[in-house]
Amino acid sequence: MAQNWDDLRVFLAVARAESLSRAGQELRMDPATVGRRVARLEESLGAILFAKSPQGYALTEAGERMLEPLEAAEAALNAGQGAVTGTDEGLSGTIRIGAPDGSANFLLPQVCAQIREQNPDLELQILALPRVVNLSKREADMAITVSPPQTGRLTVQKVADYHLHLAAPKEIAGEIHSLSDIRDRPVIGYIQDMIFDQELDYLSAIGAKKVDLASNSFSVQLMLMRTRRGIGIAHDFAMPFAPELRLVLRDQVSLTRTFYLVRHASDRGSERLNRFAQALVTGMRAEIARLEDLARHDA
Repeated sequence: MAQNWDDLRVFLAVARAESLSRAGQELRMDPATVGRRVARLEESLGAILFAKSPQGYALTEAGERMLEPLEAAEAALNAGQGAVTGTDEGLSGTIRIGAPDGSANFLLPQVCAQIREQNPDLELQILALPRVVNLSKREADMAITVSPPQTGRLTVQKVADYHLHLAAPKEIAGEIHSLSDIRDRPVIGYIQDMIFDQELDYLSAIGAKKVDLASNSFSVQLMLMRTRRGIGIAHDFAMPFAPELRLVLRDQVSLTRTFYLVRHASDRGSERLNRFAQALVTGMRAEIARLEDLARHDA
């Protein structure tokens, strides 16, 4: 039996939000109406699509089988509408990017501002979170990560490598010649039990056993370093924003990490999002190179 696309759209919203109320907010419907539409769809299909619990709505096996083809159909429908209306010709509408706070604070503002200047009809939103952005719940259209995801219906593209070194207040930078010189100084870093990606665990690189001043946000860590209260690992691309600091022991403490761009697999057919993703990747690569070059010259 052919299904009403509006009911299928409700199914997609509930599958992503895992909640009638959150899906209702997206759809601008009250939760009771959303629930009735789900029940109507389940009755017409003769299958239970969601397992209901106090924690929310989770897809059943039947619901999982429906999700991917419906997301593909949604992408095709959006692409078809864009081709007719011309909205797919340029970068317009709203695009939300999720990112860890280091890239969200020190890279994306400049990159997104440049893209927006070239595309005045585009609205860009930067979602800065000290955790992995949940793309399956459509928290964002795409995300920057420091590790490629291993599960989910996602596409992954390497953006660029970036570098990290030990940073110290410039007043004491000249006194630090080996790791033994930092042994009695306060260490600034992540809250250990809140590290959401092992790529962010830097303690072993400097032989530190604990963190004296900690935050789950790199931006807060950098501000702590700027108050001259201790030393820590800093992204090279953030150093131009911290003139009070200098990179030290560059030959002894040198880390390389990688940014990845992660997207919904169902968005591969959207030329609009493809073009934006390419502009974002190109811009991030250029901005990392520019800022790291500044950091090298200031070291």
